[in-house]
Amino acid sequence: MNAPWNPARGSMHREPFIGFVCDDATAEFVKPVAAEFGWSIEKINKGGLRNAVQTLSVSASPHVLFVDMSESVNPLQDINALAEVCEPGTVVIAAGHVNDVRLYRDLLTSGIQDYLLKPFTPDQLRDAFAHAQMVLAGPRNADGAPARPHSLTAVIGIRGGVGASSVATSLAWSFAEKKQRLTALLDLDLHFGTAALSMDLEPGRGLVDAIENPGRIDGLFLERAMVKASDMLSILSAEASMNRPMLTDGSAFFQLQEEIRAAFECTVVDIPRNILIQHPHLLHVVNAVVVVTELTLAATRDMMRLLGWFKSNAPAVRIIVVANKVPVVGGSEISRKDFESSIEHKIDYVIGFDQKVAVQATKLCRTLADVGKGNRHFNPLGELVEELLALSDGTDDGAGYGAGKSGDGAKSAKAAGGPTLMNKLNELKAMLPSKGKAKVG
Repeated sequence: MNAPWNPARGSMHREPFIGFVCDDATAEFVKPVAAEFGWSIEKINKGGLRNAVQTLSVSASPHVLFVDMSESVNPLQDINALAEVCEPGTVVIAAGHVNDVRLYRDLLTSGIQDYLLKPFTPDQLRDAFAHAQMVLAGPRNADGAPARPHSLTAVIGIRGGVGASSVATSLAWSFAEKKQRLTALLDLDLHFGTAALSMDLEPGRGLVDAIENPGRIDGLFLERAMVKASDMLSILSAEASMNRPMLTDGSAFFQLQEEIRAAFECTVVDIPRNILIQHPHLLHVVNAVVVVTELTLAATRDMMRLLGWFKSNAPAVRIIVVANKVPVVGGSEISRKDFESSIEHKIDYVIGFDQKVAVQATKLCRTLADVGKGNRHFNPLGELVEELLALSDGTDDGAGYGAGKSGDGAKSAKAAGGPTLMNKLNELKAMLPSKGKAKVG
């Protein structure tokens, strides 16, 4: 039923849409939404799933089929009967009163594209029809081209306020809109996430529901839970109540990653530091970790600690250090040279701070990569996107924790017997400009 549609297979003789409903109320509900898509409302018939099986056994299947299963005693048996009479490439959307996760999964296995729980809203039906049209457009590799490897990138801010979420949304937007890859953005800051907010979207309850009921996570759940920012970019985030602590063993996060990997070409995960420390297994399948930092004493201390943690818990992962919000005019608290020497790792990309672009992006609810197109301070974002795709496609030579190490810094540290963290911080403090005492008039 839900096999990839081949346009050469008699498409001229198939209706674009046919619906089979059980009652007049559902018919009147479906008609205006079908009309929005240019489909004939005369093709909406009474009789439900049973009539659909009888009709399609003697006539050509439509491209999109809507069936009402409200009167079906055995939905799975009737759906299997429908599958026998539907031609390949028919996208089937079912509706019914049964609210059962097992039924959802069984229907998906049987070839149903979507299942709407009655009563559903016009927006839910509209989204289901829109997704059906996307399926009809055909998978990108329908002509036999090999599927591209999935790109999974984790973004971590070394401290609050360094702009990690802005970098994450910019990367996701670039994958989706510039590279035209179906992309998911997963924001794991359950109480204070900004991924949806930055794009003027309501986050919904999907992520909270996933954590509370990991057993519900599957392709259908994911499709309902994610919020579309565009045709190519979907977001899963949350704004959980501050009076409601979210406790999880991390299994929900891992299941979400696996389901997203199956449905999208690129995934960007914005991981707060506390989530990372509690659930290090989140890094086991990532292609790269982008660590966003600022050039300050506190960030230097935390970067040294985090890089040491990566070495112990995720030694094979590629670490990319991004210095963000670097002042365009004037110096930083710590110079780039001193920062790299202290952490024994190079800064891979430096993104300058342009206040006008940042304010404009906030006002327009767009990403920095979008608003900052053509601005030289944001060019490193485009270069970072290219490197991340090269890593996933297997065309990048870098590998593992040490790929970004500064050779001289690492050698000097070893030669000196490995200076302690406190010694390094004391040296950095000595480099900071001292504040002169105020003169007494």
